[in-house]
Amino acid sequence: MAKLFFHYSTMAAGKSMEIIKVAYNYDIQGKKVVTLTSQLDDRFEVGKIWSRAGFEMEAYTYAHDTNIADFILSLEKQPASVLIDEAQFLTKEHVLQLTDLVDNHGITVMCYGLKNDSFNELFVGSEYLLIYADNIKELKTECWFCHKKATMNMRFDEDGFPVYEGKQIDIGGNEKYLPVCRKCYKEVTHLKQAQNL
Repeated sequence: MAKLFFHYSTMAAGKSMEIIKVAYNYDIQGKKVVTLTSQLDDRFEVGKIWSRAGFEMEAYTYAHDTNIADFILSLEKQPASVLIDEAQFLTKEHVLQLTDLVDNHGITVMCYGLKNDSFNELFVGSEYLLIYADNIKELKTECWFCHKKATMNMRFDEDGFPVYEGKQIDIGGNEKYLPVCRKCYKEVTHLKQAQNL
């Protein structure tokens, strides 16, 4: 039975690596899988799912105005599954389109993304995936500075100071964001200080 999955975590928890692994497993079973990622993510290359471990794969991209259901249904062969990276950038309309693929077309959809931003507010895509997903799973990783579970994404400016306000979307990798626990999120005042914890 098809389901809508939401796998969430902080940054650097292996979400993209998981997508690449799942896509590979579908492929070796001879099952068609379609991978999608947001056009907003240009850290490596637009149209690629890229893991910090060095693995990558080609992917279609979606934009704010993309009708994902129409796109998937327009493909010559219907996939067994759709895998979506950077799912936090989905809109409410996108999430509802995904439920249509699951409920009316029997296509399993697995979404991977951040739950909350660096100011600890839900991303829109994550909020609606938490509401509509059939299955929700947390991918866990450790705080960058201690051994507690990371639950937050700390943003740093170019001088190494934490950023606690500003625009929600600011694309970046380890040079700008680190996974942290709640305690370190509240206590770290500078990246250099944090590295000495």
